[in-house]
Amino acid sequence: MNSLSRRLSRLSLVSLLALSVATHAQTVQTAPQSAAVAAPQSSGTPWLFQGSDIPPDPAWTFGVLPNGVRYAVRRNGVPPGQVSIRVRVDAGSLMERESELGYAHLLEHLAFRGSEHVPDGESKRVWQRLGVTFGSDSNASTTPTNTVYKLDLPTATDQGLDESMKIVAGMLERPSITNAALTAERPVVLAEQREQPGPQMRFGEALRGLFFGGQPLAERSPIGNIETLEAATEQSVRAFHQRWYRPDRTVVVIAGDKDAKLLEQMVVKHFSDWKPTGAATPTPDFGDPDPSQPTTAATAESSLPPAVSFAWLRPWSITADTILFNQERLTDLLASRIVNRRLESRARAGGSFLRAGVSLDDISRSTNLTSVSVYPLGDDWEAALKDVRAVIAAATTRAPTQAEIDRELAEIENAMNQGVATAPVEPGSRLADTMVEAVDINETVASAQVSYDIFNEARTKGMFSPERVLASSKKIFDGAALRGIVNTRTPDNTATAKLGAALKAEVSGAEALASAEPVSIDDLPPLGTPGTIEVRQPVLSNPEINIEAIRLSNGVSVLMFPNDAETNRVYVRVRFGTGLRGLPAKQQTVAWAGPMALMQSGIGDLDQEKLDRLVGNRNIGLSFSPDDDAWILGGQTTAADLPDQLRLLAAKLQYPHWDANPVVRARAEMLAGYAAMEASPDGILARDLEGLLRDGDLRWATPSRAAVEALDPASFRAFWEPILKTGPIEVQIFGNIDGEAAAKAVAATFGALPPRAPATTTGSPVVSATPNDAPVIRRHTGQPNQAAAVIAWPTSGGSGAISESRKLEILAAVFRDRVLDELRERTGTSYSPTVLSQWPVGLDAGGRIMALASVAPDQTKFFFEAARKIAADLVATPITPDELQRAVLPTVQQTMRMSSGNSFWMQQTAGGTRDPARIQAVTTLVPDYQQTTPAEIQALAAKYLGADKDWSMVVLPEEDTN
Repeated sequence: MNSLSRRLSRLSLVSLLALSVATHAQTVQTAPQSAAVAAPQSSGTPWLFQGSDIPPDPAWTFGVLPNGVRYAVRRNGVPPGQVSIRVRVDAGSLMERESELGYAHLLEHLAFRGSEHVPDGESKRVWQRLGVTFGSDSNASTTPTNTVYKLDLPTATDQGLDESMKIVAGMLERPSITNAALTAERPVVLAEQREQPGPQMRFGEALRGLFFGGQPLAERSPIGNIETLEAATEQSVRAFHQRWYRPDRTVVVIAGDKDAKLLEQMVVKHFSDWKPTGAATPTPDFGDPDPSQPTTAATAESSLPPAVSFAWLRPWSITADTILFNQERLTDLLASRIVNRRLESRARAGGSFLRAGVSLDDISRSTNLTSVSVYPLGDDWEAALKDVRAVIAAATTRAPTQAEIDRELAEIENAMNQGVATAPVEPGSRLADTMVEAVDINETVASAQVSYDIFNEARTKGMFSPERVLASSKKIFDGAALRGIVNTRTPDNTATAKLGAALKAEVSGAEALASAEPVSIDDLPPLGTPGTIEVRQPVLSNPEINIEAIRLSNGVSVLMFPNDAETNRVYVRVRFGTGLRGLPAKQQTVAWAGPMALMQSGIGDLDQEKLDRLVGNRNIGLSFSPDDDAWILGGQTTAADLPDQLRLLAAKLQYPHWDANPVVRARAEMLAGYAAMEASPDGILARDLEGLLRDGDLRWATPSRAAVEALDPASFRAFWEPILKTGPIEVQIFGNIDGEAAAKAVAATFGALPPRAPATTTGSPVVSATPNDAPVIRRHTGQPNQAAAVIAWPTSGGSGAISESRKLEILAAVFRDRVLDELRERTGTSYSPTVLSQWPVGLDAGGRIMALASVAPDQTKFFFEAARKIAADLVATPITPDELQRAVLPTVQQTMRMSSGNSFWMQQTAGGTRDPARIQAVTTLVPDYQQTTPAEIQALAAKYLGADKDWSMVVLPEEDTN
């Protein structure tokens, strides 16, 4: 049951296995006919639920067309006006022959490029005119078992839906498989392959080859290989299409703000005439885990941290997706969560590993496995592995305590309760994706309430007893084969043998029980006397939006927006101090460690372990992030938990705890990943670009290795303690709240804090990088065929010219579309080039329009020539009305969709109590986009995109001479 077991499994840790077996090739893309009659299955058992006793969700309408196309449609009004279309074809890389490696993914590209109803490259433009954002609203993905085409129509008129369904159906039935299309699209696919992160891909290939040795999955990565892709012909790709793209292998899923009967009619109209070519080909046998294959392997990727991944593999088979089956899975999940809790407790306490985790997965219809990931503290992977195996051994020899079980059940129940409460605002796109995932793994879907009922029934039946959990632990930590792989920083010819011996060595079960001693909100230090509300007034008010500003007696400012857009969700954000702009520009600080260790350091006498027990079964969050002009604490909660959420955040400012272990762990985590930043162009850009764009400003730069090594608990506390206690506070409370209750709660918590002294700042103005004649050069240690190029034109910042910043977004959208056409569609130089406009509202400068792309090392010059040529043309020639609308409509539609959620309004109004212009600018957001003219775009291009105004950078391989 996808909506239960898969949803809950996301609560557990993700393993190293995700580097390989969960990979997929994703393509960012991108009048009635015959009177065929569907078989809607409104009565009887829907096709998805054959053999299952799980109650079907009545919101879905299921049916099967006479040609075998299956479908599921439902009405869903979140966000309003949107319709989400998903078409799944049971054709992935596991269906490829040796001579066809990469064909499933290649065919996905060709289908988006052109088809029966759309000339080459036109589908993107058609959908842009309907408000579709290229890449986020139109895309596709290929996995070992399927290819899924995705389209979200933001404001779906009946005509737009009809046209889109016609295009999608044509893409599947009659894609443009011609030599000309292959010649044009093959370089794009090869560029995508080239841009894969080298070390991670090599490790993933080694892991996949080991874990699935003897099965097709070991050698069937969706991305394929150069030899078969270059040898692909019109005839060979067409043969693959005819073999696997068939009505009986296709499922159409639609969820959106339309009547389900209309959605069903669209499926009937556009998919009924599809007829297969030739006889059906049976799906290949994906095999079972082979115990005779090698059991261990080793890699030596110096840019990856030392790590061990091992797994117990079991045969995968189609199993009836019954209530009992899912309840047994819940017991397995419970067993894995208890082990993960124990592992995390040991890591936090300063154990031999930074982190470790267990994950339960069904992989590509090839195996059911339990995988374990281990990241050692330093290079001693053997000690870390031994300690992790000891925790697992304890779980398989001694039953967990009832307190441990109750803690996990409380968290699971809380998550499921929240799922029931928020089900009415579940986005249609997520519902459609969940349905497709269920089809892929031969499972059903269930409503949140049904999932909760199944969980409660299992608890009533005693399925979560210590004895049952012990039995599950024994089951999940066993299998037909045990495989393990280790990565070391330097080559070690003995690593494979050492790992084999370590996995077989006897270990005694460690007594690593996670504490279950209850912790309550009253264990927090008491705050002061509640404050009073001095000022309360609306700052943004219309029939739908009513945002209030409150000033408390101690000077704390509050922005509050009660609304029911997201049922049972409340978002709290606390902005304090001056953020990054208040730090020295040329002196490295330990600000970088804040997100990794500040919240984890605890509150009052409560360390992270105790805080976890405090909030575990409640809807209370605790996060921290830096911003340009403020530091931010945050949490997502509910109206019932809001008072305690606010108390927790206020206590963090007033009574921070200074546990040393999170700081030590943050230092080790940063050092473990440091080499990875040097191993690819993307890593170098992530490390250096922001600092370089700001003329070497260390506030936005990644710290040097020496600075990371110098971090210790004393320096961490010395930096953060005064920051937490000084500077103005702005609290944002947005969501499903009662305004009076929220105002009372914030006065009792943040209003109880003592008045705060002004923040001590040593910051200096932000300066953009000086235009250069030759690009800045950085070198990476990764694959020699990878490079990156960046060109940026400085703009500005602040709220004074915020209307101009929005028109710059339209200019960037036009620029981006042209860059995509030139570098991807026409030449295949880059798979995912982009152009961005970034305007920091919290700074007076530092904005930019920036184009960047991953390219081959010998193509960096071409990138700069193309980008500058496009910029010059935007300066010299007004854009056409059609090109303008293809930029404006997707931008407006994306904004309208985001505005249905609270995060959008929080972002738009953040800092508004200090800078009221930010709040007032919200009212002109959409008009600023809609009223943009070709003349304004040309004027902005002339203002900012001049030939002598750009700054550029390249990242080249170490050996390259370009």
